[in-house]
Amino acid sequence: MHAIIEFQGCQYRVQQGEKLQIRSLDAEPGSKVLLDRVLLIADDSGVRVGRPVVEGASVDAVVLRHERGPKMIIGKFKRRKDYRRRKGYRDDRTILEIGAIHGA
Repeated sequence: MHAIIEFQGCQYRVQQGEKLQIRSLDAEPGSKVLLDRVLLIADDSGVRVGRPVVEGASVDAVVLRHERGPKMIIGKFKRRKDYRRRKGYRDDRTILEIGAIHGA
């Protein structure tokens, strides 16, 4: 069984037991998160597509840890003007473990 959820403006395909990496979430490690914007649920009985969400469906998740993503390098350049800028940043991420998918 898998589901497609929408969370923080992004869509993710999730299955029970897998780990999901999302943008930083203000929650303590070990706390539970309820993801209730389920767009699609597929299992052995068939596929249910929401309009826009599947009524009564939700996904349980547990916050495992918070970490930082890989360093991204941004460069600006203007030719013949001796202008070069280089910056880097790392975004904060939260790792979730997907629990049960409730289809209702």
